[in-house]
Amino acid sequence: MAEESDLEKTESATPRRLQKAREEGQIVRSRELSTFALLAAGFFGVGGMSGSIGEHLQGMLRAAFTFDHASAFETRRMLIGAGAASREGLAALLPILAVTGAAALLAPMALGGWQLSAKGLEPKFDRLNPIAGLGKIFSINGPIQLVMSLAKTLVVGVIGGTAIWNRREEILALATQPLHLALANTVHLIAVCCGMTVAGMFVVAAMDVPYQLWQFHKKLRMSKEEVKREHRESEGDPHVKGRIRQQQRAIARRRMMTQVPKADVVVTNPTHFAVALQYTDGEMRAPKVVAKGVNLVAARIRELAAENNVPLLEAPPLARALYHNVELNREIPGQLYGAVAEVLAWVYQLRRFKTDGGDVPVAPTELDVPAELDKGGVSDEEADQEAADTLNPANDNGASA
Repeated sequence: MAEESDLEKTESATPRRLQKAREEGQIVRSRELSTFALLAAGFFGVGGMSGSIGEHLQGMLRAAFTFDHASAFETRRMLIGAGAASREGLAALLPILAVTGAAALLAPMALGGWQLSAKGLEPKFDRLNPIAGLGKIFSINGPIQLVMSLAKTLVVGVIGGTAIWNRREEILALATQPLHLALANTVHLIAVCCGMTVAGMFVVAAMDVPYQLWQFHKKLRMSKEEVKREHRESEGDPHVKGRIRQQQRAIARRRMMTQVPKADVVVTNPTHFAVALQYTDGEMRAPKVVAKGVNLVAARIRELAAENNVPLLEAPPLARALYHNVELNREIPGQLYGAVAEVLAWVYQLRRFKTDGGDVPVAPTELDVPAELDKGGVSDEEADQEAADTLNPANDNGASA
């Protein structure tokens, strides 16, 4: 299948596509934002710690320019002095390095966050393709990057040059000032120039960040077919899911059929419905439905009941009420206690007749079933589901289990 063109990719990237791109090391990055963060950290670091930096630099320069006749002719003392000057310089710059280092680590968190991915380090030899490289150069991204670089250079250069030019007299006056005053003024001038440069970089970063976000999401856009394909892969093919549901129903029916021989009675209507009831005194609060079905499933329940000498009672209103209002393996509602109690009393009388003999118990016919619980016959949805299950080969296996 040919690759879809960019014109066909009109849909936003799905969460799964974004996660996959992140795992491959593709995240939003803005070099201008990182540059702005570094300059801002340096600016505030110099401004906030100018006093400490000036003291360290002043001590370093004082030690460096103090003439010691003995150390001038002894190499060992010269090395000791150089080491001391280095430590002073490091002590002066260490706070700035710490601040800028933290900014370099935290700046990526503003957009894409940190991402450590081994896939990003894998060699990709297709990047060495000169034709693809020329395509990137002459794509729309190339001119935009060029414009952004020129704009950054122009903004920073103009602002920095203007700051230096406006303070040229102060810079030249540093040579005539005492050492401690010259150092303090130098740090102040550096802070001012950095602040103006940071302001310029803020403008550049404010333009680059939206562009990088747009470019990243544009690159990950998907076609409608890709979205549908991903949905099928993540949610599953509808036909496969339907087949799985049919298999699950078949397994549930097989399990249900194994409970019919253990039932106390099967209530029928007698054609469409069959509901098997079970009650164990002292273990159950009320009788519960252990099996139920319509049409062919109902017929199979009746067959199993007959094979295992489970009493069958024709009570259409009660059968319909039990089927429609009681879930499998759930106790019957309180409105049906009276009717089911009459049925179970008849079952116990039937058992006593089989063991002790006597008069044949009369099956109850006038059962008290609330009209609101008797929902009538089989709905079209139930009939369609029954037909679909019957056509499923797994159901045949379940029926014969």
